[in-house]
Amino acid sequence: MSKREDTIQMSVGGLTLDPVTKTPIVILKDTENKLNLPIWIGLLEATAMATEIEGIKMARPMTHDLLKNILGEVGCSVESVEITELKENTYYASVHLSLGGRRVMIDSRPSDAIAIALRTKSPIYVAKAVLEASSVLQQGEEGKEGAVENVSNVSKEKWSEILENMAPEDFKYKQ
Repeated sequence: MSKREDTIQMSVGGLTLDPVTKTPIVILKDTENKLNLPIWIGLLEATAMATEIEGIKMARPMTHDLLKNILGEVGCSVESVEITELKENTYYASVHLSLGGRRVMIDSRPSDAIAIALRTKSPIYVAKAVLEASSVLQQGEEGKEGAVENVSNVSKEKWSEILENMAPEDFKYKQ
């Protein structure tokens, strides 16, 4: 776990869609609303975040709800999540747990870590080095910077429309 002075606390500022690829993006913002970190994520993880943000209750527990329930049952709490690295255009994260007086750090995809943080009301930290690397990456990739700035938040109705129009093959991960 990074030292707290090496990180910045952020929260989910919103979900949006990349205007070109229609890939979901979660936008993390700092408390002063000066910094933002866009992370391109999968549709399933975006849906998991959107349902929690919008307070939509599903008939049965979804994956991140199940994980929260399991952690609670075994007496484990989520202390925080952290976006730890940006390597080769891929973000890395960790989930920091407290279990019976022990601190445990679990490797995670950022999208899963954020979805869990939303459900457990846990703080989200981003390593300053990640913010710096992301800033360089956004400036270095033509079109990306403008795309992030020009996207608007996607409404609950739009998410419903997107989900209704999805086909099973849209949910397959492309490796």
